[in-house]
Amino acid sequence: MAGVVELTRRDFEELVADALDQIPPELARLMDNVVITVAEESPEGLLGLYEGIPLTERGDSYFGVLPDQIFIYRRNICAMCETPDQVVEEVLITVIHEIAHHFGIDDARLTELGWG
Repeated sequence: MAGVVELTRRDFEELVADALDQIPPELARLMDNVVITVAEESPEGLLGLYEGIPLTERGDSYFGVLPDQIFIYRRNICAMCETPDQVVEEVLITVIHEIAHHFGIDDARLTELGWG
């Protein structure tokens, strides 16, 4: 591997916050009961993970549940990138990908849309 980008947790969290700022406000307002967390790494090698009940699957009985969780894995993303610009791009792609799952968009559709 040519190189791995090293970023502090704080710097990485700022990249995640910047990516979230790029979500159009009309979509951000629709996000409901979801927490986005930077985690150190996924043993499975994942860049991000959505755990929860997508908005499209919530019905009248959806209440009193813990928030959905989106994890963005700092070390996994940094390990696959060779430049800081690649990290910025991969964080944005990963954040959008996991938020799309919150909206009920599956991996096949994300691939069709160019975000897979």
